[in-house]
Amino acid sequence: MASTSTTPDETPEEPTEEESALETARRQLQHAAGHLDIDQHIVERLKHPKKVHEVTVPIERENGDVEVYTGYRAQHDSVRGPFKGGLRYHPEVTREECVGLGMWMTWKCAVMDIPFGGAKGGIAVNPKDLTADEKEQLTRRFTDEIRSVIGPTKDIPAPDMGTDPQTMAWLMDAYSMQEGETIPGVVTGKPPIVGGSKGRDGAPGRSVAIITREVIDYYDKDIKETDVAIQGYGSVGSNAAHLLDDWGANVVAVSDVNGGVYDANGLDTHAIPSHHEEPEAVMGHEAPETVSNEELLELDVDVVIPAAIGNVLTAANAGDVAADIIIEGANGPTTTAASEIFAERDIPVIPDILANAGGVTVSYFEWLQDINRRSWSLERVNDELETEMLAAWSDVREEFDTRDVTWRDAAYIVALSRIAEAHETRGLWP
Repeated sequence: MASTSTTPDETPEEPTEEESALETARRQLQHAAGHLDIDQHIVERLKHPKKVHEVTVPIERENGDVEVYTGYRAQHDSVRGPFKGGLRYHPEVTREECVGLGMWMTWKCAVMDIPFGGAKGGIAVNPKDLTADEKEQLTRRFTDEIRSVIGPTKDIPAPDMGTDPQTMAWLMDAYSMQEGETIPGVVTGKPPIVGGSKGRDGAPGRSVAIITREVIDYYDKDIKETDVAIQGYGSVGSNAAHLLDDWGANVVAVSDVNGGVYDANGLDTHAIPSHHEEPEAVMGHEAPETVSNEELLELDVDVVIPAAIGNVLTAANAGDVAADIIIEGANGPTTTAASEIFAERDIPVIPDILANAGGVTVSYFEWLQDINRRSWSLERVNDELETEMLAAWSDVREEFDTRDVTWRDAAYIVALSRIAEAHETRGLWP
């Protein structure tokens, strides 16, 4: 893969498929910076993480073997507050991926105007190969290895691929035991019984639904006459589907890793188990037609929501996408080359750093609840999330209406303006 690092006076190289999260993040940064009058030295700083921690994580398996895994924590930028970002357990976790995803978290926090910076971490492991006890051992050992660089005022991890609220509870406990006091604010996404926030699990999907609703209205469509297809039926996809269904949208297709179901008259999304409720159950739902994940993205619908994995909309299929609007539910589902094709075709793409930002927003709410030792009701969480999402949508929409840019550029302009102003105000030490 070609490097995308550029000097202030260079333009990025032509995008190659398939690109890494870091390549995508750097290209998007450089592109947005071209619309702003900001110090190019700040842009250059933002292409690189502040720190990347790499650790070895040995555990004794139940069969007596000792396995050694590699873990990472990439801390991108903290000019606006502590580092914040997910922790994933996946065989393909790499240093580069963590850096790229950490950069996205910086933009996401800034576009939502949350006082955090971006981070991301993970362990290169297939969690399906571990027993529950082995996963707990791995989490506790990894926590100890990175304990000096995390904390409620330093870096606050959260769940991601392959991790869940239980993982965060183990992390919080391991950290607290070594610190000698219970510190729930070291992580977010915990079970509510140990300081987690109500509504956290469903927050990314809820924000996708809220933004989809607003975009439908922006383009003068009637939500009750809007066909929606959703790739991915995990937490993001299923929660978005349920809400859009409740609000009157016609959700015609959903899918999981094995493929999807399609009904032109609309699916009963509440009757389809989410991945959390019953893994890989979508194909078991009775429907008139089945579709592959590739076919779902090319259905003739009003809105398509890729809410599964990254790099699913590429130069190879962007010309075949028939939807009027794309809402990014997953992180990085659209490559740079595909984005350019959609721009040429005048297909709006609402970026992930806005659409799925409900997760980090409710994580912020959880952090506030932990610091103040006072929990919020689910109604308050959802009301506050709605308020924050509408405020961010308004800021991005204003840039979109004012400038001749894409929705992605508009979101990056909002984020980069705030980050650059913070860097300029704080200066460069010493």
